[in-house]
Amino acid sequence: MIRESLDKLITESLAIEAQEAKAAGALGYMARALTQATMPHAPSEATEFVRRNGAFTLTMFARRDVGLPYGSVPRLLMAWLTTEAVRTKEPVLTLGPTLSSFMAELDLVPTGGRWGTITRLRGQTRRLFSCAIAANYSDGSKDFGQNFFVADKYELWWSPKEPHQAALWQSNVTLNPTFFREVTTYPVPIDLRALKALKRSPLALDIYCWLTYRLSYLKGHKVIPWGALQLQFGSGYPQDGQGLRNFKKAFLRELKKVRLVYQAAKVGSSDRGLELRPSRTHIPLLAKPSHS
Repeated sequence: MIRESLDKLITESLAIEAQEAKAAGALGYMARALTQATMPHAPSEATEFVRRNGAFTLTMFARRDVGLPYGSVPRLLMAWLTTEAVRTKEPVLTLGPTLSSFMAELDLVPTGGRWGTITRLRGQTRRLFSCAIAANYSDGSKDFGQNFFVADKYELWWSPKEPHQAALWQSNVTLNPTFFREVTTYPVPIDLRALKALKRSPLALDIYCWLTYRLSYLKGHKVIPWGALQLQFGSGYPQDGQGLRNFKKAFLRELKKVRLVYQAAKVGSSDRGLELRPSRTHIPLLAKPSHS
């Protein structure tokens, strides 16, 4: 199974290298805040989640009866929402005529049951749309913050028992004005084929989106300490020596997968941290949307 997954990833990476995302119809976008800090990787009883990247802090607050979004599904949802907002320039997004058609957009095959993809998608959609998000930047000279929900309103008219059947009303989501303004003004270009290739690992998805953004403006050699990366990515790892070692091991394992789909990334590791060097961005800057 591991060998088959690796072979599939290599095949997909070669296809990505062979054709630009825009020409392939695979140009997508991710919310910038979620490339700088990340969502939870695994389920938790907590109702507050905090990630830090230097002076930037992302905090998510959940209703206790709903919980925080976690795993790959909300990341795929975020990419879809951001991409559609940039493409349509509209805050009201239609999620497709059927459940199965929308799941195909996320590269998910509809399966039923308690642990099926339909149950996971429905649960993670509710978690993502129900949580409050605070994005804060604070350094020695200024403080800046934004508080928002992803969605102001959502209507999901889906039948889990009949995912291929069209509902009487179309499912839709109305994006929060602050979120809509952020993702359409500062979207991070990504290759949707890379997301689909890495979708089994939320950490790999996070690393890919972050590297795509970080390397797009890197001017020189940069070393990012492992401790700083753990604060940014290390969901679930204790803040101690063993936790840092385990995080580093997991990060480097998932980085290998990311480099299969983003082969131009000049990235190395040392005891000091992750070493970045100026690289060709995975998505050409000319692919960024205009805002005229």
